[in-house]
Amino acid sequence: MSPSATPPTTPARLRELLARVPETGPVILPGAYDGLSARLVEAAGFDAVYMTGFGSTATLLGKPDVGLLSGSEMADNARRLASAVGIPLVADADTGYGNAVNVARTVAEYERAGVAGIQLEDQVSPKKCGHMAGKAIVPAAEMVGKLHAAVDARRDPDLVLIARTDAIAVDGVDAAIERARAYLAAGADALFVEAPTSEADVERIAGELAGEAPLVFNWVEGGRTPPIDVGTIGKLGFAMVLFPIGALLAATAGMRNYLAELSARGTVTKTELPTFEEFTDLVGLPEIREQERRYAAGDQAG
Repeated sequence: MSPSATPPTTPARLRELLARVPETGPVILPGAYDGLSARLVEAAGFDAVYMTGFGSTATLLGKPDVGLLSGSEMADNARRLASAVGIPLVADADTGYGNAVNVARTVAEYERAGVAGIQLEDQVSPKKCGHMAGKAIVPAAEMVGKLHAAVDARRDPDLVLIARTDAIAVDGVDAAIERARAYLAAGADALFVEAPTSEADVERIAGELAGEAPLVFNWVEGGRTPPIDVGTIGKLGFAMVLFPIGALLAATAGMRNYLAELSARGTVTKTELPTFEEFTDLVGLPEIREQERRYAAGDQAG
C-alpha cells in the first residue's frame, strides 16, 4: 500500500470528525466499558466511542468511581476497547495517576493502547466521579504542568488531549472558565467543564469558550447537569457529547430483569434476548470462520 493510500490513524479520524462539527453537529460518544460494549456502540453506527472510568470501575471491580483503578488497569482496558473496534476511542485517564511525570507515562501508555483522545482532569487524587459530592481540585498551576507534560509525551500530533476541570463544584463557574482558558493555553486540544448545574451555566460556558476550542458536554443520566437535547447542545457550540453511563445502566437493567425472572421462574421466556447466532455474529464469529477457511491447510497459493 502506498503512503497516499494509508488509512488515517484513529486520532486523525477523530480530528476529522471535530472539523466537520459545524456542518454535521456534535460528535456523539456513547460510553463503553469493555470490548463487547464498544462493539455494540460501533454496530449501532456511532462514529466514536468513549471509555468511561465510571463504567470501567463498576464492571472490573464492582465498585464506585472513586479512584480505585490504577493507570495500568485503565490503560489495559483502553487497549481492549481500542482493539475491538475501528472507530476512534476517547478514553478517560482520570487525574493522570500522579504528578506531571506520571501523566507523561499515562499518555504514552494510552497512546500505545490505540486511543484517539485522552481526558485528563484537575481533581485531587484519588478522584471521584464528576457528579458525586466531595470533590477537591489541585492548584491550576499543577494542572497546567501536567498538560505541558502530556503535550511533550504525545508522539502522534493528532492525539486529542481533553482537559477537564471540576472547579464548578469547588469554586464556581467563573473559576472553571478561568481554569479552562489556562488549560487551553497549556496545550489542551479540547475543553471539558464538568457538571454545570443549570442550563444558564451551560449556556454561559458555551458562550465564553465555544469560539476558543472544541467543548465537551457530559450527558449523565441522573447527574448534576440538567438533561438538554442534543440539538440544543449543538447550537450552543459543543463539539462532543458524552453519554458515559447510559449503556452501563441499560445493561444493568437487562441483567437484573433476566436474573429476577430466572430466580422466580426457573426459566426465562419474557426477557427479550438476542439469539445465540445473533450474538456470535456480533462478536465476530463469521470473521473468525473466514480466517479459519483462509489459512486452512491446502487453501493457500504456493
